[in-house]
Order: sequence, then structure tokens, then C-alpha cells
Amino acid sequence: MNLELIEAGPSEIDLLMKWRMEVISVVFEDEPYDRQALYENNYNYYKKALKDSTYLGLFAKIKDEIVGCGGACLYSELPSPDNPSGNCAYLMNIYVRKSHRNKGIASQIVKALIKKAKQRNVGKIYLESTEEAYPMYRKLGFSPMRDFLILN
Repeated sequence: MNLELIEAGPSEIDLLMKWRMEVISVVFEDEPYDRQALYENNYNYYKKALKDSTYLGLFAKIKDEIVGCGGACLYSELPSPDNPSGNCAYLMNIYVRKSHRNKGIASQIVKALIKKAKQRNVGKIYLESTEEAYPMYRKLGFSPMRDFLILN
């Protein structure tokens, strides 16, 4: 397999949107949501975040076909002993089409995102995972976060 990882820039916003909407349709297939509003909100996010470099996006390409994607939302929080820089990366949209799964592509995307985030002095990298992908993330060094809650 000749896998190429391509970093997304502002000129790839339409491609980012295509993949983002595909991921959302798969992950939230049974949940109702306003597709048009979500499209517009994601488009506006990418437009701003690509301009100010607070988003890292990657596409996985084999030959002439893009088969997967992944991204990291970059932001700052108060520095702390476990993250002295205060720089954070939230990995999202890690996705590989079914026909190309279980070939290590998602793992390569995540490794590349981690490397790029660390080059930007990111001290805290985290994500949410499906049960299916959980073993891969554990193998890459991720561990469960304790004392983490979300407001519903």
C-alpha cells in the first residue's frame, strides 16, 4: 500500500466539507439534525480555523483516491502541571472508508496528527472514540481520561 498523507490548506475547504459531511452522516445516521445549518457552521469553522492555523487537517490518499481523513482542533487553555504550555489538540473526524479499514490507515493519520501537534508545542492531545477504534487508540498510547464529564 502506497499511502500518502496530504495536509489540508484553505484551498481544500470544499474537500474538507465533503469529508466532514460524510463522517457526520455515518456517525449521526439515526439522529435528526439540520444538515444545512451544520454545513454552514462547519464551513465557517474551516474558513476561520484554516486561516488562523487552529485546525490541522489530513487526507489519506492511495494512488489517486482519498480513502480517509482526520483533523486536530488546536486551542489554548490555562497552563497546568500536566500541560505547561497550555496548548491542546482535540482530534476529530478520524475516518477511513469501510473498503480501506483495518489496514493501518487511521493509525497513520493519528500518528501524523500527533507529530504535527507536537511540532506546535501541544502538550495535551485527546479525542473521543468509538468502541471499534478504541483498541487502536490504546495501542497508540491514549488512555481513558478520569474525572471527565459532559453537560447534556
